[in-house]
Amino acid sequence: MPDREGFLPRWTVKEEGVIAPDERLPWGQTFALGIQHVFAMFGATVLVPILMGFDPNTAIFFSGIGTLLFFVVVGGRVPSYLGSSFSFVAVALAVTGYKGVGPNPNVPLALGGIIAAGVVYLLIGVIVMVVGTAWVERLMPPVVTGAVVAVIGLNLAPVAVRDVGGGPFPAAIGLVTALAAAAVAVYAPGMLRRLPILLGGVAGYGLYALLSNGLGMGGKPIDFSKLVAAPWIGLPNFTTPVFRADVAAMFAPVAIILVAENLGHVKAVGAMTGRSLDRWLGRAFVGDALACMVAASGGGTGVTTYAENIGVMAVTRIYSTLIFVFASVVAILMGFSPKFGALIGTIPQPVLGGLSIVLFGLIAATGGRIWVQNRVDFSDSRNLVTAAVTLTMGAGDLVLKFGNFSVGGIGTATFGAIILYQLLSGGRAKSDAAAADGAVSVDEAENARALAH
Repeated sequence: MPDREGFLPRWTVKEEGVIAPDERLPWGQTFALGIQHVFAMFGATVLVPILMGFDPNTAIFFSGIGTLLFFVVVGGRVPSYLGSSFSFVAVALAVTGYKGVGPNPNVPLALGGIIAAGVVYLLIGVIVMVVGTAWVERLMPPVVTGAVVAVIGLNLAPVAVRDVGGGPFPAAIGLVTALAAAAVAVYAPGMLRRLPILLGGVAGYGLYALLSNGLGMGGKPIDFSKLVAAPWIGLPNFTTPVFRADVAAMFAPVAIILVAENLGHVKAVGAMTGRSLDRWLGRAFVGDALACMVAASGGGTGVTTYAENIGVMAVTRIYSTLIFVFASVVAILMGFSPKFGALIGTIPQPVLGGLSIVLFGLIAATGGRIWVQNRVDFSDSRNLVTAAVTLTMGAGDLVLKFGNFSVGGIGTATFGAIILYQLLSGGRAKSDAAAADGAVSVDEAENARALAH
């Protein structure tokens, strides 16, 4: 069904079957599904700011703001929730020197870097709006995007391992948490299967509290004093960014990763709905870029479209964009509760480590999934060498310095993958990208579902 006239669709009411982006359920069901999408994105969106030492309340608040902004920019045509992006974690840790305990005193530097990446992302989006996406797909075929996605997970692996280190007790809690999240993803019934990070975290938290607070076994007991003292309602903790050229240079390559990530997500949604959303890709990039910049201007994390929410849509077959308006409002309201932020602050480090093991591993494995689903031929030496060099540079965190500027491991691997593939491909890159394009729109849906699980 074609889009209605006007800036926004005129959503028609439909009560059963597949609900298209320009259709809606009755208001009560729409609100309930919005809350469901908040829970789907909650675990990972809260984990990202904790890993970087950001304020989780502020991150949740700006995820809601960013989702509303994205909704407006795409004219309500692309159903997506914007949550905290893992693409920024490794660079933020490298720039700020954050060690994973307490608030990060150098958050303003990271915020300036996120805005710089957002500016680059915005420029790419504007170019796509003018000339289309063919050049992006030629520049980043599946072998490149798969390698870059895998690198994010591998580069962050030491962070997860560090959080479960320090003795048998934290290691056991971390591994049990990871196992609980995995069990939820595989065995939980219905929609609960879409909440492995949230439910796995609850299980790990409960076990830690039982053993440490209840039985006095190992580990520092959870301190609930700040939770009790925190008010129910209050303003988010806003922070002003600080701009430095060398930091901006380190963050800029993240824009390439966000483009590849968002491209796959939009194609996945298009494949699931049976409607190509390619003509909205430029607007989707611009909306995501603006959301990143707005979030970082006040202390939030960089944001991107979320595979967890795409997975929920795949299961429910409800793609109404109005659902995400309700979800964003709920997230904004959560951001106005210091009590919620204090609760997040009580999560023990080993529990965070266990969740990180699952998430970072899923990110790395999703890179391989992209290769499989797009039938990347590793008997072709150019594909094999591109992937091998990219993975090694990213996992080893190869940092390149140019005077006062430096590019971290993910940036080095991203640019390396793009440049190396083009050099090795010569004139064949264009034809290969065109041949792969037909598979991407269908196969990216599987990639999104895999990450959501």
